[in-house]
Amino acid sequence: MSAYIDYTSPSVQYTFDVNKSPLFKKDANNFINVLGVQQLNSLENSSLLDIYLSAGNVVEPHYHQNAAELVYCISGAATVSMLNPFTKQLLNFPITPGQVANIPQGWWHYEIATADHTHLLAIFDAPQPEVILGSDILKFTPANVMSHTYCINEETWKKAVEPVKPSTYIGPYTDCNSPKVNLAGQQDMHHPYPQQQQQAVPYHHQYQQYQQYPYHPQQRNYWGYY
Repeated sequence: MSAYIDYTSPSVQYTFDVNKSPLFKKDANNFINVLGVQQLNSLENSSLLDIYLSAGNVVEPHYHQNAAELVYCISGAATVSMLNPFTKQLLNFPITPGQVANIPQGWWHYEIATADHTHLLAIFDAPQPEVILGSDILKFTPANVMSHTYCINEETWKKAVEPVKPSTYIGPYTDCNSPKVNLAGQQDMHHPYPQQQQQAVPYHHQYQQYQQYPYHPQQRNYWGYY
């Protein structure tokens, strides 16, 4: 038992209706509910996300810097993908009802529904896991920093990320007009992530004052606390 919970207090909660705790809703078939210590104050080192997806919808790439994640498939089917930072391999694990995929703490990952009526339960070993979302990284990193770092034309980068909305959570957007990409076919367990050889390049650019953007979601957790 946790030392900081007063189990004699009448304010201690032992039950909660997760259906009444929405985190994000894209539409009637794609939404996420949340349960953490803010909803159920008797929780210790555990929390969860209740995830509903239709085929082709993606829980956007992200990572949890303070928690591991166990994804359990209740219904439907999904592919859980993660980047192993030690082997530089992209790992894809298809799961169906009764199967799980475990994502170590801090690993870049995402989930893609491969069937309609997919229901996933994401369980964390923290009372309120922090999250850094790919959409926030893309939207709030200054374009000139990305351009200089990766030798990308700045205007090309700006145009590429202009449609990105912060805190996407579930993609693609309902108003997305891009051609549909078949991501549901990721069935291989291991995909090599090619490493590019880096070469020393003379730094001809003059130092410049990069435009600063306040990155408020940096320490965001699923309950809006920092």
